[in-house]
Amino acid sequence: MNEKFSAASEVRSDNDTVASSSASYDFDVIHPTSAENGITSSEHKASTDERRSISRASGDLRRTASNVLAQVSSRITTKSWPEPPPPPDGGLKAWTQVGAAFFVLFATWGYANSFGAYQAYYSETLSETPSTISWIGGIQIFLSLTVGIVSGRLLDAGFFVPVFFVGIVVQVLGIFLMSISTQYWQLFLTQGVLSGLGAGIYFTPAVSLVNTYFDKRRGLAVGLATTGNSAGGIVYPIIVRELIPKLGFPWTTRVIGFLNLGLLAISFAFMRPRLPPRKSGPVIELGAFKDPKYAGFLASCFFIYWANYYTFYYIASYGTQALNLPYASASTLVVIINGVGFPFRILVPMVADRIGNLNVIAPLSVIWTIVSFTWLAVHDIPGYYAFTVVYGIVAASFQCLFPSTVARITPRLDTIGTRLGMAFSVSAVASLTGPPIGGAIQTASGGGFLAPQIWAAVVTLLASVLFVALRIHMGGFTLRYKC
Repeated sequence: MNEKFSAASEVRSDNDTVASSSASYDFDVIHPTSAENGITSSEHKASTDERRSISRASGDLRRTASNVLAQVSSRITTKSWPEPPPPPDGGLKAWTQVGAAFFVLFATWGYANSFGAYQAYYSETLSETPSTISWIGGIQIFLSLTVGIVSGRLLDAGFFVPVFFVGIVVQVLGIFLMSISTQYWQLFLTQGVLSGLGAGIYFTPAVSLVNTYFDKRRGLAVGLATTGNSAGGIVYPIIVRELIPKLGFPWTTRVIGFLNLGLLAISFAFMRPRLPPRKSGPVIELGAFKDPKYAGFLASCFFIYWANYYTFYYIASYGTQALNLPYASASTLVVIINGVGFPFRILVPMVADRIGNLNVIAPLSVIWTIVSFTWLAVHDIPGYYAFTVVYGIVAASFQCLFPSTVARITPRLDTIGTRLGMAFSVSAVASLTGPPIGGAIQTASGGGFLAPQIWAAVVTLLASVLFVALRIHMGGFTLRYKC
């Protein structure tokens, strides 16, 4: 009877990882088998205590493993996160973030989108093909967008200030090192890799930050910030065009470096996060791609940016090679295509806030397709200036809606850094490969522009079909449905 009770206590101890039940009863029992083998009761008790000790360790290990799994589970799910506070949708601090973000986009995309001026200059000074040269600008934009996968998540985690500071240092360092670069590989590493990496570190957190301060006026706020894109797209090409003949390439580049340093320092002084840190959650939210709205929007944007950056990079080269424009006049085209969209970056978001972003983007993409095909009919200088103006307006109208649209289809504002970083990364692949593909098509077709023009127009057509399909999926054929 005593033997059975002791055995039952030990079994319960092994299963429940609690040794107290068997420890409370200490029987000196000599099992027949033990006695036959010459094992004393004290030896048997020592063996029993050892088994109990192992049982306790096993139970502790199971509890520890269970706690670790629970912590991991909490980091890959969002169900336990508290809802973030609602945005103020205005106020001095909120609009200060918009003003600071203006300087960020000025120094980032105004500078990057002016690469068309560099493309034309490098074509005359470097013994490289147009496709090879365009990889410099392509990698710069690619890194400016893809690094946002990590830096955007760091914003959500509460590390905006140190991340922003590091990004400024890296981008400005790349520009100053670019000033002493004389060969293609040096320019690729400094202007392309280093400057793009720095911009990618601070850009996505800055744009995401603006979105967290607004709701009903989010489109207007982001649109105002993106006017920095157009303003910078005017200033940087003029600096390149006017100063290189006077100061030379090294000091022209240093002027740009000091300009960026000053503008980004102002932004760093005023931009501060609003939401509490979200420490848990994945860096890449793969589940977002299961959302048809999010996945459909990114697929459409991929094709639209694939063609867009080919046009932006080769707008000046087409002028010099196909229309025999001098370099100064061709550089003016870069200023125009970046600058004409300035007022539309304000007006279009105001309309989108009232009727819905996709209700603007879908018809806008159809217009963009028509404009892209008109490039095939341009054979004189006045027509080319007209094409440049209209294309710049349409492109700016779309670009200013990209961040706010991603925010609209993001369920929680404290994941906007992660979602926007992922969205920018998808567009980055298109931005990286589009210009070199267009340049390769141009080289393969004997140096003419007709084949890449057709390619860019057809890709834009595909994007517009996807945008219209997404709008129908979200709102059906009801025109008044806001989406």
